[in-house]
Amino acid sequence: MRSPDEIAARLAKAWQSADVREARLLDPESWPLQYAIGRPSPKAIAEQTEHVKAHLDRWRAVEIGRVHWETVIYRAGGGPVEVPHRWELKNPSEWVRATRSATIAAEYRRLGELVQQMSSQFHALVVRRRQLVMERPVPEVIKAAEVALTLFPGCAQGRPLRALSVGNIDTKFFERNRALICQMLDVRFEGQVGELGLEHFLGAAEEDERWLLVAPLASGMLPFRQQRVRASELSQLAAVASYVVIVENERSLHQLPELPGTVAILGAGLSLGWVRDAWLTSKRVAYWGDMDTWGLSMLARVRLAIPSVTALLMNQDCFDQYAQELAVCEPAPVDGGIPDGLTPDEGAFFAYLLAQERGRLEQEFLPKELVSKVMCVWQRA
Repeated sequence: MRSPDEIAARLAKAWQSADVREARLLDPESWPLQYAIGRPSPKAIAEQTEHVKAHLDRWRAVEIGRVHWETVIYRAGGGPVEVPHRWELKNPSEWVRATRSATIAAEYRRLGELVQQMSSQFHALVVRRRQLVMERPVPEVIKAAEVALTLFPGCAQGRPLRALSVGNIDTKFFERNRALICQMLDVRFEGQVGELGLEHFLGAAEEDERWLLVAPLASGMLPFRQQRVRASELSQLAAVASYVVIVENERSLHQLPELPGTVAILGAGLSLGWVRDAWLTSKRVAYWGDMDTWGLSMLARVRLAIPSVTALLMNQDCFDQYAQELAVCEPAPVDGGIPDGLTPDEGAFFAYLLAQERGRLEQEFLPKELVSKVMCVWQRA
């Protein structure tokens, strides 16, 4: 026999499960709930009469949902006995009340208020990740959902997050609600924010100075093989490097060949403000990034600052040669048309990638021998 208290504890425990919470709060097909109570045994009827009576009284006092009773005949009972055998709860409100938890009731009210006022695409997120919203004022969470619906890849156009004027938010809004906005954007754009980072995804300037990976491609140039350096300190490379290769991703370090007088700067992503520094004007500069709309957008930004930059392994011929085996879908392509700074051929390649079902080929999957050959040809030209 299960008492109302025992089943209430099970109901409260179920609330803590994100899967259960999502199903019961968002899927009408989850209802009603049926909980077996269990009948008193003949031995309990014969030997624990007062205990059984108290059990029956507790269930008669239940006013939430519907308690189903049945008539059972026990030899020791002296006649038919009405016993509870099933507790039915018909909706989420009854479930929450049945838990007898003030905390759960408060969370349910908060989630209900939020779900009523935000886009349905975020309902599962706030129900599953309730810790993201419980400590924030309801209007702030609603505003975060509104803001997340207005943002798209590259929309910051190089501005810092605090300078984005969307939804009449204040300059500290992203700082206060960063985790929530990132999760909402991940819902919209299939996890791209988690992969790229918020600033990278939105094309926003980094608030803190970026640390970049510097690797000399010839021995003896620098007193290290690789080291992280502040962007503001890159100008110190001017005295030792005649050639500079800007590489989008740090993961491609192992593909780089030995090249005399050459330094590679890796991992900048969209944080490319430093390419305008004067020391680069006297260097031969190449850019190598992913063959996707994001990689070409970064190339465009570099070329606007350094018109003579050479793009390496970022063309349609190279893409078509390896696409069948290596290309994947680009989950969130850049919006807004062909970026300024691309050559006509690169602009056509950008449009070509947008038209492909699998329009992304990440640089680290290209053969090392190919990378070495192309970079050596560039450096010797």
